[in-house]
Amino acid sequence: MDYISTRGEAPCLSFTDALIAGLAQDGGLYLPEAYPRLSERQISDFAGLPYAAAAEAIIAPFVGGALDRKALRTAIDAAYARFDHAAVTPLTQIGDNLFLLELFHGPTLAFKDLAMQLLGRLMPQALAARRKRATILAATSGDTGAAAIAAFRNVAEVDLFILYPKGRISEVQRRQMTTVAADNVHVVAIDGTFDDAQALVKALFANKRLRDEFALSGVNSINWARLVAQTVYYFVSAVALGAPRRPISFAVPTGNFGDVLAGWIAKRMGLPVERLVIATNANNILARALATGRYEIGAVQATQSPSMDIQVSSNFERLLFEAYQRDAAAIRRLMSALQHEGVLRIDSGPLAAIRTDFDAVRIGETETTEEIARVWREAQKLIDPHTAVGVGAARAGLKVRPQVPMVVLATAHPAKFPAAVEAATGVVPQLPPRLVDLFTRDERFETVANDQAQLAAYMRARLDASKRAAS
Repeated sequence: MDYISTRGEAPCLSFTDALIAGLAQDGGLYLPEAYPRLSERQISDFAGLPYAAAAEAIIAPFVGGALDRKALRTAIDAAYARFDHAAVTPLTQIGDNLFLLELFHGPTLAFKDLAMQLLGRLMPQALAARRKRATILAATSGDTGAAAIAAFRNVAEVDLFILYPKGRISEVQRRQMTTVAADNVHVVAIDGTFDDAQALVKALFANKRLRDEFALSGVNSINWARLVAQTVYYFVSAVALGAPRRPISFAVPTGNFGDVLAGWIAKRMGLPVERLVIATNANNILARALATGRYEIGAVQATQSPSMDIQVSSNFERLLFEAYQRDAAAIRRLMSALQHEGVLRIDSGPLAAIRTDFDAVRIGETETTEEIARVWREAQKLIDPHTAVGVGAARAGLKVRPQVPMVVLATAHPAKFPAAVEAATGVVPQLPPRLVDLFTRDERFETVANDQAQLAAYMRARLDASKRAAS
């Protein structure tokens, strides 16, 4: 299985090489040359399987011969052994044909753990086999950073730099990053938005000199391996509700577009997905794009669901690539327009193709609060604001297709956003016992301006210090 760039000007890579690279050299994102297809019998056989066993069967075709099958299974078993629930991703019913898929039982209480725990085992293995080190550089809107730190802390082959938008994530999210004492972990507050932090990451990757000097690698959802790991819970949850004998729909709180795109990949692999509902908060660039065909960057609004406070959804490029029949020249043109004009215009044919699989719904701040309260009142379940956005969008989808089960991806534990949950319900959600002292732990982070040169200088100084310490 080889991997190609959405922009068509980078070499094809194996699964493990694409895993290490993260972003393609031409600025594009990697995708497989072809999607493996699972038969109805193969999908049916996932019923009753342990999560790790289903994950191996789903992920292995994407790995091909790049990794020994036994090594893959060992990594998968280790990744999901750290989850607090035996099912890893349990389903809970909260209404008529309405279900929550709980993706927050991992080490950092967010869905990012489902992929990051696996990457934290596969990437060091691939680096060690090549006798290489890597510098992982990632921007986070809240949860990716903590998940990456939990997965890569104290890993000998990796230095980790996590950028987050200063003052724009919850205190729990921040402290999950800044209270980790590990010599290879560097947490950086950027003066700006998540989009500013993400733009810095992309700029450093696009700078060949810096990319080579730092041996950069990425673990944001721009990394293909993240998406592969996230397809697993779509299969597992759908089979639990009767797939492949009947179709299932999913509502996905969406920021960087990786999680909902994983559902589309599962559909390409043969899972009968009826609709994928893109649930957005007030930062609704994707809802506007699907409605009008104009993907136009606006100002980022701060909301109670900060992980979705994004205007540039990086993984949307992968969907555009597929909608344009893998025309890399068209994608280069579109992404250039976005960079220079702040807007790209989706042609009518590709837009119709996207609308075949996706709906998009905007849920505002008042509706988000009301949904947290309603789920507590009707189902005695506390949900975080991101999940509430998903539930609100799911209810809109069920009005159109009430006969199709709708699964909402519950992307974060409610205790990560206690103020919003308490304001809506009067109940303060509690952190798990292993995190009860989180607010008394010492924090370690640096603040850096939204400037590529200053960030590069900061990274160079930290990497030089690490080399001196190692010698």
